[in-house]
Amino acid sequence: MTSSQLNIEVVGRKISLLGEGPVWDAKQGIIYWIDILNGQLHSHHPKTITQASIALDQKIGSFALSNHGKIIAALKEGIYWVDKTSGQKELIIAPEKHLPNNRFNDGKCDPAGRFWAGTMSLTEEKGAGSLYCIEKNTHTGLIESNKMIADLTISNGMAWSRDGKTFYFIDTPTYEIVSYDYDLNTGSIENKKIVVNIDAADGFPDGMTIDAEGMLWVAHWGGWQVTRWDPITGKKLGSIQLPAAKITSCTFGGDNLTDLYISSARVGLTDAALAQQPLAGSLFVVKNCGYQGLPAVEFRG
Repeated sequence: MTSSQLNIEVVGRKISLLGEGPVWDAKQGIIYWIDILNGQLHSHHPKTITQASIALDQKIGSFALSNHGKIIAALKEGIYWVDKTSGQKELIIAPEKHLPNNRFNDGKCDPAGRFWAGTMSLTEEKGAGSLYCIEKNTHTGLIESNKMIADLTISNGMAWSRDGKTFYFIDTPTYEIVSYDYDLNTGSIENKKIVVNIDAADGFPDGMTIDAEGMLWVAHWGGWQVTRWDPITGKKLGSIQLPAAKITSCTFGGDNLTDLYISSARVGLTDAALAQQPLAGSLFVVKNCGYQGLPAVEFRG
């Protein structure tokens, strides 16, 4: 896997200040992604070349599709239902209402349809964040949140193995990918292990996805790249170099889940840096990247 063999394209015209969290909607054939700081949800239909954006009036850290059409979104003030056409939103639960200096960051659904979303301090204070599991209580019908990991700094990338028995997670400043034994029935995690150590020269590990072979794909903030890792051996298998430094997340999409969508940011870049990387903040796609992903799981609410 080398960048010279791949064609990296820009998706549409939307430039984000802090682009993040691409999610492929296989039912509609649409890629969704967000601009965290501008509080926007973007969408692009590759076959019709149509784009849309909705404003959410507060920062958005992550979101997932749901089994009833709306999205579940981790916004600054809590977890919301959001109509992905109108942007109308309804608060579900606010796990950190008592922490106004925190915001939600990355999030994703596990194979059972629970939504996992982490938090971080607005000033990136060490240990101020936590990771929550959001799920519907089958007895009461109410959606509840459970704190699963505390003392995080920048709660970030998540992925689950194809068999649902392993959970992978990134707390960005650690330069590590850790794994947990995962109980798909209960959502419980245990037996934390470091499976990948990332060299600082590669850039901070940010968002993450997993492919059909069980390999992990990591976006690197400040690293100009996405990398592929074997979580069993801890070895780096390859990388894709990109025309922007702050690479934030990635996911597989397209009809066969062989197109790799990659988000980026331009926040904090100087005029000189922007002149060097005018595409910073774009959503990129590497079509037919040579690997196949797994479908995004919908929230079961």
